[in-house]
Amino acid sequence: MRHGALRDPGRAAAELGLAERELSIALDDLSRLGLVHRAGEDEVWTPVDPTVAEVTARAPLEREIRERQLELSRLHARLRPVAALYAEHSRSERRAERLRQVDSAADVRRELSAMTRMCTEEMVSIQPGGGRNPNTLHGIVEESVAMLERGVRVRTLYQHTARASLATQTYVRAVSAAGARIRTTAEVFDRVIIFDRETAFVPQSRVEGRPQGASIVTDPTVVGFLYRMFETLWRSGRPFDLDEVIAGRLTEQDESAQDRLAADDLRLAILRLMAAGLKDDVIARRLGMAPRTLRRHLRDITGELRAESRFQAGYRAWRLGLPLEDEAGEPEPADGTLPEPE
Repeated sequence: MRHGALRDPGRAAAELGLAERELSIALDDLSRLGLVHRAGEDEVWTPVDPTVAEVTARAPLEREIRERQLELSRLHARLRPVAALYAEHSRSERRAERLRQVDSAADVRRELSAMTRMCTEEMVSIQPGGGRNPNTLHGIVEESVAMLERGVRVRTLYQHTARASLATQTYVRAVSAAGARIRTTAEVFDRVIIFDRETAFVPQSRVEGRPQGASIVTDPTVVGFLYRMFETLWRSGRPFDLDEVIAGRLTEQDESAQDRLAADDLRLAILRLMAAGLKDDVIARRLGMAPRTLRRHLRDITGELRAESRFQAGYRAWRLGLPLEDEAGEPEPADGTLPEPE
């Protein structure tokens, strides 16, 4: 080949230290790649410019890709009008029902997935508890990013305790990079997911021995109330640092400040619930943390206030002027939130 052609395979094999069969296999491979071909009356092996070989090999593949793209375009043109009709029909049915009970967890997931695909403007959600299930987050990240790429706004409100969850941090990093906005707050009422201010998913009350389903609400008055509740909590929330740092709205110093503010919010929430006379297990559930974690916070609070008991800690917090009542001036109500569905 160095001389422009391979005229004597036996001699070439000897020079390369190969058996003639090995040389024959190598030539067949080069021929399939289009890098050599037989030329002239003697049909000697002649090298081909790799650029020419590439163009020759790419041509049928590119032709097939174009044909597939054309086929996809035709399929899209045929199905898109039907999909729009189906979505509008589904919305009309949902609005007419006002309230629908879905008892199976699998059916709830299917309904959520369908609403995620049909959502056109905004999805907001409240996710109580600490870090969420890693398998759940892994399953919804693609759907969330797909919504954002369609121009749908996504806002999610977690509790402060979710900041320590690596799985939640990974999810927040992925969706924040695509444009989602995430905040955390000390307390939330229950899990709620609202699509386009028209459809809300709320968990059913737990019944022992039965899987927890969801209620799908389309009544405008109820959905409007739930949306306003979300907005109130959203305004009181702290930006999840990953969201704001990726968007360039927070410096590293701001990021640390947000973490400190979230920790302060959490301590005040603990003091408020203590002042309301709630038990430790109820406080822990309200704040989305384990009882052991709550006890650690209580030790830190009593130590910081130089108190020897919970009562003394509450008294000293009151003397310091810390807000131990809600905005209406009433103590925190007894716990009535629903536990997180599995």
